[in-house]
Amino acid sequence: MKDNNSGKTNLSSGNPKTTAHALKKKISSLPRKPGIYFFKNNEGGVVYIGKARSIRDRVKTYFQTTPDPKIKNILSETRDMDYILTDSEKEASFLENNFIRRHLPKFNLKLKDDKSFPFVKLTLREDYPGIYFTRKVKKDGARYFGPFSPALQARKSIRLVTKTFKLRTCRESIPGRRKRPCLEYDLQLCSAPCIGAISQKEYGESVKNALLFLEGKTDKLLENLKKKMKEASERMEFEKAALWRDAITTIEEIRTKPKLISAKKENLDIIGYARSKTGAAFYVFNMRGGKVIESKEFFRFVEAGNSDPDILKYFLEEFLAKGTNDARKVLLPFSPAQSKGGSRQTATNRQKMLAVPARGIYKKLVGIASSNAAVLLEKAQQDIAPLEEIKGLFDLKRIPIRIEAFDISNTGGDESVGSMVVFQNGKPSRNEYRKFKIKTIDGPNDTASLEEVIQRRYSRVLREKQPLPDLILVDGGKGQLNAALTALQDPALKHIPVLSLAKREETIFQPGKKTGTNLDPTSLALKLFQHMRDEAHRFAITFHRIRREKKSFSSMLDGIPGIGPVRKKTLLERFKNISAIQNALPGQLEKIVGKKAAIKLRERLVSGNSKTGA
Repeated sequence: MKDNNSGKTNLSSGNPKTTAHALKKKISSLPRKPGIYFFKNNEGGVVYIGKARSIRDRVKTYFQTTPDPKIKNILSETRDMDYILTDSEKEASFLENNFIRRHLPKFNLKLKDDKSFPFVKLTLREDYPGIYFTRKVKKDGARYFGPFSPALQARKSIRLVTKTFKLRTCRESIPGRRKRPCLEYDLQLCSAPCIGAISQKEYGESVKNALLFLEGKTDKLLENLKKKMKEASERMEFEKAALWRDAITTIEEIRTKPKLISAKKENLDIIGYARSKTGAAFYVFNMRGGKVIESKEFFRFVEAGNSDPDILKYFLEEFLAKGTNDARKVLLPFSPAQSKGGSRQTATNRQKMLAVPARGIYKKLVGIASSNAAVLLEKAQQDIAPLEEIKGLFDLKRIPIRIEAFDISNTGGDESVGSMVVFQNGKPSRNEYRKFKIKTIDGPNDTASLEEVIQRRYSRVLREKQPLPDLILVDGGKGQLNAALTALQDPALKHIPVLSLAKREETIFQPGKKTGTNLDPTSLALKLFQHMRDEAHRFAITFHRIRREKKSFSSMLDGIPGIGPVRKKTLLERFKNISAIQNALPGQLEKIVGKKAAIKLRERLVSGNSKTGA
């Protein structure tokens, strides 16, 4: 959640065993409700999407011993899990399809094609409308019902309509046949308007009844069918009874219309809301072209005096300003407070977009979004618990929503680098991580290097008017703390609280206090600080290793006949390390440096390896 926008929980630690343990631990917090689940990689990309009647029970099966290579491959790349709740497993099936097409996960193979869910089409612009199976919804005046899953259900629905209401499924022109109707008439599946066996008025009545059925207004129809089924059973006509039973089942399935797909091809934003004493959660479904294709999470800290309509008003002002106005309508759980100021035209246009549904499918959509908002709120409250503890322990003026942590990495002063990681609402915001090459410090001087990094970071933040953190954490003791304070001498930065975390005793130092603070090992605040420190260290040391390998690689290429600066640069760009060159085909190297230079290069690599004992 970024300044209160949500970011998904990420459990990545870089250690597969630690990650697997954290994922297994997270399973117990998953709901036993229907929905779709996401497996995500280290960068937050979706690698697999699945649906389930019970999300917890389904995800749990992935962590049981299995010989299935697909599951092993999925878990090898999974660093985090997330989910979206739905009303039913069938609803989850439709949502799964939409999200797979949106994200194209690596391990989802079945639904990546363009084949869409089927609909039942009832033409209405003809004197004798027909009923058809289709996968394309067009603006042609016809009525479309669905989607259906599986496709067999759509075909069953058509069969039921033709058997009950005798509507045609052919494309014959009417009048058409002169002598006799087709086989459908003989099977009592069509009233044969093609030979004039039914009047247009009578056929129109059948179409009206079929519409009532397809629209789900089926109470009377179900009553009649159940009566027929019972009578057939009493007469021991079990085949007929089974036929009516199947018809009843199909009708009841049709009555449970999918809410997250619309045959109207609507563009909607659906906003769900949940609130606690300290925060408000918003969950937004984006429906485009009649399909929910994306969801977004937002969390806001709120004060006790703020009313729900006011909170919703502030959120909408920000949300609509971010270019989401391609939605025809925004569905809300309740009316927001009236905005003051602004042009009358803008207010009128915005009012037309906003709708608070009182009943029907729109109301159910908002209900699903609000259910997910309640789950988000619960997760957010758990995430911010350490932040509330930090605020109280270190006398901060406000909850540290945004924390930036720094670390330095070097080997004997060689290739010194710095790292900065960002945590929003207690969770990593990886796209905001930054790495630094130390430019002004020679030798292994961590405190001076840290001062340089922090000075460079916040000079740029002020210059570009980027958001300032609510807290800065540095890896180290009093020396590192003082280096950070020295770098923050600008009046615009002096108000930012700074803490340092010393590794040996896990002591936390704070400006103005001679002694540090040692928290209980079970403290949520300490665990968050340790997570940030370890993440900053991991990020720094990874960058440092890359720099060292690149330098070693570069020096290995020095002095080889035929490899000058240009070819050296090309090799460094094409091959990331020495082993990549060793594994390259002879033809690959010859294309870049020529045959003679390629031979010399291989000789150098062989001699280099023998010197290192490789």
